[in-house]
Amino acid sequence: MSLELLVPVDNEATLSLSMLPKQVLGKNIDIHTEGSGLPELKGIQIALIGLSEQRNSFFTNSHYDLIQFRKALYELYPGNWNLKIADLGDLPNGAKVEDTYFAVKEIGYHLKQMNIIPIFIGGSHDLIFPLYQVFQEFKQLVNMVSVDRSFDFSQEDELISGRSYMSKIIMDKPNVLNNYTNLGYQSYYCAIEEKDLMDKLYFDGIRLGQLLDDVKLSEPVFRDADIVGFDMKCLSWEALADPLKGMPNGIDSRTVCAMSRYAGISDRVSFLGLYELVSTPMMEKLLAQMIWYFIEGVQYRFGEYPVNTKDEFLKYTVALSDQTMVFFKSEKSQRWWMELTNDSHLDNKTKTKALLACTEKDYESATKDKIPERWYNAVRRLH
Repeated sequence: MSLELLVPVDNEATLSLSMLPKQVLGKNIDIHTEGSGLPELKGIQIALIGLSEQRNSFFTNSHYDLIQFRKALYELYPGNWNLKIADLGDLPNGAKVEDTYFAVKEIGYHLKQMNIIPIFIGGSHDLIFPLYQVFQEFKQLVNMVSVDRSFDFSQEDELISGRSYMSKIIMDKPNVLNNYTNLGYQSYYCAIEEKDLMDKLYFDGIRLGQLLDDVKLSEPVFRDADIVGFDMKCLSWEALADPLKGMPNGIDSRTVCAMSRYAGISDRVSFLGLYELVSTPMMEKLLAQMIWYFIEGVQYRFGEYPVNTKDEFLKYTVALSDQTMVFFKSEKSQRWWMELTNDSHLDNKTKTKALLACTEKDYESATKDKIPERWYNAVRRLH
């Protein structure tokens, strides 16, 4: 089993724990150390796993040291949580990159079987590919969300890498990708051909400017996601407090923490990856806080997936000029969904319905005879 490949957390990361108050996170989670060994997984709900695989990274082959990140995380105080959390240590690089992929897939598969949410920290963004393969093994359709400045499709290079892993996912068989959404893309980092492919496949994207204007636009996207990956090159230099490492434009620290909480509160998200880490003192603290917010979100999940509109949901029917749309609002969470109907023109008996997470603004747009773009793309994918 690939879990046996995990190596203990470096002693340096736990040395200062003895000097910290008993309430801190580091003293209230199970940590894989040389002395204690791998924690018992039964009852664990969230597991941290460090990655260092960078050989297919498009931008850098530098090694990110997770010790300082762990120190920053361990000294935080937990919220009012009743979750059992474990730090399972780090996965060493395989002899080949494909060996690392296989190990990540095996670990992801095993933890998903146990209903444990793994948080993968470090490595390059292509390590999201083996998480996609887990859903192939389960024969489940999957929604992927990437917080990234670019779409990560390759136009010429077939190598799986931080720039081309999405091409590999689209071509891989069996294809279980239902939807891919990019949050925070910047047009000058995206080729026209990539944008055309996004449109052709009816995938969704929210530009950086839209996201910064209203981070709540990301909440329904995360609510429908199974796999979430953050490419940390998406951050602005202000977020990293280092103009030499960050980007002129990018996601700020408050926004990325809010997005992490939305990912956690989603009842569907079962994998989280934080990739392409940048070596700055601020990154360790920001990573720790992002994970804190994700855990906080998991704690306060509403248990509304799969959605059962027969319980505590209000139904709204909107008559547009050319069709009728149905919306549902949860009385528990105050969140909104819109109904998708797939009517087969070949067989009138074939009619399937699905629900797509949305915002109240989508409902308000429908009342003004405007069809939300996410609804349009989702309906096209159903056909």
